[in-house]
Order: sequence, then C-alpha cells, then structure tokens
Amino acid sequence: MQAISSISDLEALYDAVNPLSIEKVARQLTPLYQQWINASRFVVLSTVGPEGTDASPRGDVDPVVHIADPGTIMMPDWRGNNRLDSLKNIVRDERVSLMFMVPGCSNVVRVNGTAIVTADETLCARFEKKNILPRSVIVMKVGEAYFQCAKALMRSRLWAGEDESDKTPSAGDFLREVKEDFDAEGYDKSYPEYAQSRLW
Repeated sequence: MQAISSISDLEALYDAVNPLSIEKVARQLTPLYQQWINASRFVVLSTVGPEGTDASPRGDVDPVVHIADPGTIMMPDWRGNNRLDSLKNIVRDERVSLMFMVPGCSNVVRVNGTAIVTADETLCARFEKKNILPRSVIVMKVGEAYFQCAKALMRSRLWAGEDESDKTPSAGDFLREVKEDFDAEGYDKSYPEYAQSRLW
C-alpha cells in the first residue's frame, strides 16, 4: 500500500473543514468547560517521550481532575502498576493531552497543553483520600480546550448499557499469553478484592 506523504494530498481526500470546528476552540477553560470537566470521573491522558507515545486511562470516584483556575488543571497520580510511562514522558517532554468522558454523554472534551510532575507535599495533601496521598500530582497548563463531535461515540454505542465483556479476553488471559504457566483463573478471581484496597 502507498502512504499519503503530503498534507495537500491528505486534504484533497476530504471536504473543507467546518468553520465551527475551528471557532469552538477555547484558549482557557470557560465556565461551561469547567462544568463539563467537573462532571467527568474518567479521562485518557496522552503523552509523548523518546520511546514513543502513551495513552493512560485515569479515573476517580470524584471529579478526575481539580481545576485550579481557567488555565490550570491538577490531577493526582493514584496507585497503578508503577511503570510510570506517562510521568516519565512528562518529565522529558511537557506536551500532554486529556480526553474527558462522562457516562451517557456522546460528546467528549479534549484539552491540550503542557504539564509538569510535582511531589510538592502541600499540593499532594490537598488530594488526600482515606488517609492516602498521591505520590505526585500532574499540573497542566491549558493551551486549548474543545468538545469533540459526538459521531464516534454514537457509532460505537458506547453508552448503550450492553455488557459485551464476554467477547474479550481477561487480564489473566493476557498474562498467560506471555507466560504459559500463569494462573489466569486465580488471578482474575482474586483481582477485584486485591484492587479494592488499592484504589488510592
């Protein structure tokens, strides 16, 4: 197959851009964007580093981020697998993107900007949950914010309420695929209880 190698060739395949898709971009978090983001408990954090790109799901029982002001978003880094892919990328390349979702809403909100990782004790203490503090906090400076057209979520019927998990391999299955003697069934059975005490 032949790759498209120029922007002009790419643009020739598509209709002209809808002016509203450009005009909708905000340079800071307006009151309505703040309202939308405050309703979101799930976001995908995208970063880039020397090894390539990374996209990491982040979730919380409360709003997934804290809006410090119209130009600043703060996100605690709760317990994970300690690979630190996203954090390592931010330390080396400040560019980040966030994609917020709200159950039942077909729109998503995207925020692009730059970020740092800090272990500032006072800041980490602001996010204390169940006597647990995040090890670090991602502090993002907003460059642009805009809502994404709803077609992707409409096509995928993401919020249709259907349980399709029986079509997918489990986490244990993935692990056994790379380690033949791994106890996939035992892992899958015990993981919910294991994770419940390590959510924060």
